[in-house]
Amino acid sequence: MVDVRGLLCPMPLVKVRKEIEKNNPATLEVLFDDKGALDNVTRFVTGLGYKTTCTEENGDYKLVLTK
Repeated sequence: MVDVRGLLCPMPLVKVRKEIEKNNPATLEVLFDDKGALDNVTRFVTGLGYKTTCTEENGDYKLVLTK
């Protein structure tokens, strides 16, 4: 799991990219509190071949990436 709550762009994207490069996970959960960062990361990982599922609860978003 990568928790990027409280981080400003581009750091959420940087952290997710580093996690993918380091571990090449088949599944990864990412926690967000910024819709803009969520949208940016979603576009990025979709380009890498991940499918995404997003849920929202109390202003926090959980993005699940799967290959």
